[in-house]
Order: sequence, then structure tokens, then C-alpha cells
Amino acid sequence: MMEPIRVVVADDHPLYREGVSRSLSDSDGIDVVGEGQDADSAVELAERLRPDIVLLDISMPGGGISALRRIMALDDPPKVAMLTVSEDDDDVMQALKSGAKGYVLKGVGSRELAGVVRGLASGQSYVSPALAARILNAMRSGNEGRKEADPMDDLSKREEDILRLVTEGMSNKEVGLALDLQEKTVKHYMTSILQKLHVRNRVEAAVLARGRWKD
Repeated sequence: MMEPIRVVVADDHPLYREGVSRSLSDSDGIDVVGEGQDADSAVELAERLRPDIVLLDISMPGGGISALRRIMALDDPPKVAMLTVSEDDDDVMQALKSGAKGYVLKGVGSRELAGVVRGLASGQSYVSPALAARILNAMRSGNEGRKEADPMDDLSKREEDILRLVTEGMSNKEVGLALDLQEKTVKHYMTSILQKLHVRNRVEAAVLARGRWKD
């Protein structure tokens, strides 16, 4: 017998969250293992419970996109889908670029949502049909004749200083001593740096930085 798909649902509206959780739990092969009401609780649940799927609301306190990025920075992160009322192109693009495997509008029925969850668990991606064609066109037009933005430009001065020392082979502790920062503060900055550069670890960040600063 196959193990059930373990799901965390995060939304700041209790009635909606509980309704989604109940309908998914009533579906064959799906087990809702946790519910969160904001970004911090969503990340904590994802890290502690290690679910297969996390469903996030974009507009919950702390921000769904922020929660998504923090979850994607975890070791072996779960698959994440946004479950939201927002049809804004920027929200959809940000979510997909930040690692979301799905973008589901809240008008979806319970049976269809269960199907989406099963599809995500099997490695599929999903964007609500009402948005898919529009987003595809936006991606095509955005890629025509436009230079891709350099993620290095998003780093703060402090993050850049830390990354320069990391490229020299320093550990978090050594960076902290050099910049008069606590080691845990350096670790926090490194998490932000990895998210901004869309890389998985400090080695990839250093390689990217060396290529950017070689001149």
C-alpha cells in the first residue's frame, strides 16, 4: 500500500484553511499533517514535519512568496504550490521563479484540488488554466530582446562583503570574526544570499560571485 501524500496548508483565514484541510483529508491517499496561519508557521511546519506538499496563500501575514523562498532554502524542500485569489501576473511570475511547482486559484473545487496535489506529488507542475496562457505570453514577450537581470545586483552591501569573504574560502565563523558579526548572523545573511542568487549552497554562490567579479 502506498504511503499517503503528506500536506501542510497555510492560510490566515481559519474557515477556508480548515475547509481545504478537511476536503483534502477526505480524499484518498492524502493526509493533511499540519496547518499554519502565516509565513513563519508555514516554514516551521515544513521544516519540522517534512511534508510532501505545502500549499501557501500569497497574502497571509509575512507573505506567501517570502515563505516559499524560505522553504525552498531548506535541505530537500517539499514541493510548494500557491493557493490564492491573486491573478496578478507579477505574483504568478514571482511564485514560479521562486520555486513554486503550482499556482492554484481559490475557486478550484475540492476534487480538482486533490487532483492537483496528486499531480504535484508525482512531479507535475500546475498553473490554473485561467492564468496559464496569459503567463506563457508574458514570459515569451519578456524574453524577447531583453537582457536577463543580474541577481548579484540584488545583494546588499553587507551581503556583498560577506560573499567576498566566502569566495576566499572563509567559514561562517571566520567571516563573523572578520566583520565583527556573530556566526548565527552570518548564517542568516548566507541564507538570504543563496535565495537572492537562486543557488543551492555556498560553493555555487562563490562560483557565481567569482564569475561576476573576475574583472
